[in-house]
Amino acid sequence: MFHLTPLRLALGGALLPLALAACLPLAKKVPTGAEDFATYCAACHGDAGKGDGPMADTLDKRPADLTRISAKNRGKFPMARVMSKIWGYARTPDGVVMPQFAPLLEGEKMVLFDSGDGIATPTPLRLVQLGEYVRDMQAK
Repeated sequence: MFHLTPLRLALGGALLPLALAACLPLAKKVPTGAEDFATYCAACHGDAGKGDGPMADTLDKRPADLTRISAKNRGKFPMARVMSKIWGYARTPDGVVMPQFAPLLEGEKMVLFDSGDGIATPTPLRLVQLGEYVRDMQAK
């Protein structure tokens, strides 16, 4: 016969949450904006975002200096436009070389992003983080 002693109850109470946790899928770590920039952007735009990455000289058109985006927009960083460019929506007919990153940045982690119009739109977390990383590298 099985008897529940205080020791067995305590052990069961301590081990049960561990056993249940082992059954749950491990949460996948979401890369930071800096990590995604290093992975997807630095080859062309360079580590500092100045357009001088190791692949820059192989392209027909020089990559943009990402540190000057705000300066070219009267000191205001156009976050929604930058994210659209990264995502792939803001393509021009003249054949922009930058690849679409939408498939790489899609995922289950979404955040509500307000581009300033008061409307919060579900947006991939990684896209927002990458946009914020580029915003933070603006020349002062």
